[in-house]
Amino acid sequence: MTRFRPCIDLHSGKVKQIVGSTLSDTGAGLKTNFVSDRDAAWYGELYAHDQLIGGHVIMLGPHNEDAAKAALGAFPGGMQLGGGIRPCNTEQYLTAGASHVIVTSYLFEADGSFSESRLSKMVAAAGKDRLVIDLSCKATGSGWAVAMNRWQTLTNLHVTPETLKYLAAHCDEFLIHAVDVEGKCEGIDEDLVAFLGQHSPVAMTYAGGIHCLEDLYRIQELSRGRVDATVGSALDLFGGTGVRYADLLAFNHSSGSQTSGSCQ
Repeated sequence: MTRFRPCIDLHSGKVKQIVGSTLSDTGAGLKTNFVSDRDAAWYGELYAHDQLIGGHVIMLGPHNEDAAKAALGAFPGGMQLGGGIRPCNTEQYLTAGASHVIVTSYLFEADGSFSESRLSKMVAAAGKDRLVIDLSCKATGSGWAVAMNRWQTLTNLHVTPETLKYLAAHCDEFLIHAVDVEGKCEGIDEDLVAFLGQHSPVAMTYAGGIHCLEDLYRIQELSRGRVDATVGSALDLFGGTGVRYADLLAFNHSSGSQTSGSCQ
């Protein structure tokens, strides 16, 4: 069944919720939905207390390493770590307490071409069982393609059943960001969720657009319970009003028998 998995998004050392598509190297135009007055370790301790295994810490740009390690240290083996991951820094984050490392942009050359050799290097560094591949999916005329470099560059890797099958042979899970709806609290990409539920051979977590509890039941319905979900800007822990953390804990302990309704 679908589970809620928590997240900690870090930007400049702070726990934040931002609209990911506004990220850039210069910082110009960045849209920030929330900046927490609590540090990353506080969130790690909370998730550890509530036994929310399988969430993720994402470093959005530089100056996040210390905060990330503090969160991992608060919940050893309980959270995955992504953002700037490559073979040379994989070991330090696994040693710091990450259950898995999450890789995206490293798998591509500068021009956006997918690199099988880079994938092989990541598998060698982390091990298949401790590697998560982040497929940041941006809609195209024929489906979805993976975006990299803070979602500013569209790659040549199209998200097809064949792509998922190939990549699943090299990793333990997928993390799926729906680029076009992420951070906007305007609803999920239903077509993408249904596609993932039908075709993904491994466990996965969907992120993007969730703005009420009913969205999780909708994800469960569309994916037949095969896709987990994380909630960002809509969550009360991050200043949102659409979803209560307490309700997500209850969702994880429910039978999953409720059907999806409409968000108010």
